[in-house]
Amino acid sequence: MNRRSTLYICLSLMMTLSLAGCADNSDVADIESFGADSWKQYRYSPDSNAVIDSGHDPLEYMRLETKEEVRATPVVADGKVFIGNHDSGEITAFDLADGRKIWEEHAPNWIHSEAIYHEGKVYVGYGNRHFKADGTRGTGASGVMALDAETGEEIWNYETDGEVMPTPAIYGDHLYITTGDRHLYKLTLGEGKLIHKHYLGSVVSMSSPNIYKGTLYFGSGAPKPYTFHAYDLETDEIKWETDLTDIERGLDDVPAAVDEGIAVTTAIVINDDGESEHEIYAMDTDTGKISWQDNWGPGKTVRNNKSGAPMIHDGKVFVASPKTEKYYAYDLKSGEKLWELADAAAKAPPAAKDGIVYFANTEGYVSGIDIETGRKVKEKQLGGTLAPAGPVIANDTMFVGSQDSYVYIVPLSDFEDVR
Repeated sequence: MNRRSTLYICLSLMMTLSLAGCADNSDVADIESFGADSWKQYRYSPDSNAVIDSGHDPLEYMRLETKEEVRATPVVADGKVFIGNHDSGEITAFDLADGRKIWEEHAPNWIHSEAIYHEGKVYVGYGNRHFKADGTRGTGASGVMALDAETGEEIWNYETDGEVMPTPAIYGDHLYITTGDRHLYKLTLGEGKLIHKHYLGSVVSMSSPNIYKGTLYFGSGAPKPYTFHAYDLETDEIKWETDLTDIERGLDDVPAAVDEGIAVTTAIVINDDGESEHEIYAMDTDTGKISWQDNWGPGKTVRNNKSGAPMIHDGKVFVASPKTEKYYAYDLKSGEKLWELADAAAKAPPAAKDGIVYFANTEGYVSGIDIETGRKVKEKQLGGTLAPAGPVIANDTMFVGSQDSYVYIVPLSDFEDVR
């Protein structure tokens, strides 16, 4: 091969790679309002089914490059996507019209929190999973930041003793964070001023607080027993706490899904033979009483994020187990198992739209499963490890972050049929 041919191939490859993140979506009407107008908590809504319809046409395929692994769900709001990076702590805003980077800022530590969006501001937690000698989870800097959504300029930064890896939640004029220092904090949105600090007694690692009908729901652990909490946002008092004494680990990793008066979560238990097993729990949101539970049995040893996070849609619970490498569907009220499907390890909540529930897995694929039959009907190979962040669907366009450092933006029409 001569030098000119080699140069041509290299230039062609460079153009192909650069265009992968530079699709032209400027012809999409009102692109500046694409997505949510406000994103106040983990995965947008209490049921964790992050599906948004703002009346726009689907976007073209884009692959947005970031500085490091993406382990938090991308936030799609007002024509932008906001993304945080794992180890490097970058926070980036991209323009959905063309994939252009609008701004990039840097947090003092890891970002596993979503960069939630409200009234022109972005709020994001930071911190890592390492423990201090006193049992506090999070070494180095930990806290939560508020940034200007248009410029990335820091508005305020509130530091905590322990990590803020869970996604914050907004209720009224206040921001709530759960932390690795065994506390729940209530801050003002405008200035980041501390209003109230509640001692929980145990660490919250990644169980993002879920707001449902004026109550905050989340799990904690370390020291045992693992506890599921309901916190009244009107009185700033614990509504109820349920100790789950059979749990060995994982409850504090899982953001619960809540709908129709039921909160659903998962955790790891140990059986009589000393094997770890994956279990699902559904609790009454008024009393904390367990409505139903099911055990999925033992499986593979999982590093980090050992429990799958659930999603609720149309009276059904959808959840994956990274341990058994199966997807499950349950009736929300009765706990009846509707189907299960062996596929691949997945950790994140799926997203459901038009009769299909989409699971992103650790092998870089997104699988579309028929909601009624449990049969795989769609599939798309993306790349890297799609965990623990799950897919978001906005206007028939999927957004999903990967540990290969990219955020993939894929119209649902690009998914291939599975025969």
